[in-house]
Amino acid sequence: MGASGPRAGLIGNAYPMAKKQRKPASGDVATNRRATHKFAIVERFECGIELTGSEVKSLRGGKAQLADAYAVVEGAEVWLRNMHIPHYAPAARENHDPERPRKLLLHRYEIERLIGKTQQRGQTLVPLRVYFKGPRAKVELALATGKEGRDRRREIRDREVRREVERDMRHRMR
Repeated sequence: MGASGPRAGLIGNAYPMAKKQRKPASGDVATNRRATHKFAIVERFECGIELTGSEVKSLRGGKAQLADAYAVVEGAEVWLRNMHIPHYAPAARENHDPERPRKLLLHRYEIERLIGKTQQRGQTLVPLRVYFKGPRAKVELALATGKEGRDRRREIRDREVRREVERDMRHRMR
């Protein structure tokens, strides 16, 4: 019983594993997982987003990236910048610019409140996720403050201690 084929005689996995991409939660089009690592979330907002037809079609296909995205308040409007929505192939000529700034739809009182909050030192607006609520595309926006390196290290240390305590409790219960 000799093995034959391209992997004959190889021990283990001869092909390098592709880096796994974590899928967004069900219902989400895109999530910004790095945001909770880099920022301390103060408050969350749900807002609509103004999109063109080809952008909606591309989002429905589950293609969007929030990695470097951020929101700014300009005048009396909130804009989402650096969110990447790739071209929708069947739209050929009528396609959109993938990195264009997109207007976020909030109530006037929410925008006025955000203006006051973002003028405070160290507070910024970060998109956490993009999802569909019925036929409408929504963005979960967070008012956040940046974490320093020592804060992140402390958080990692606390998480490891918590895991060890849980592991010990499981072993004691056996």
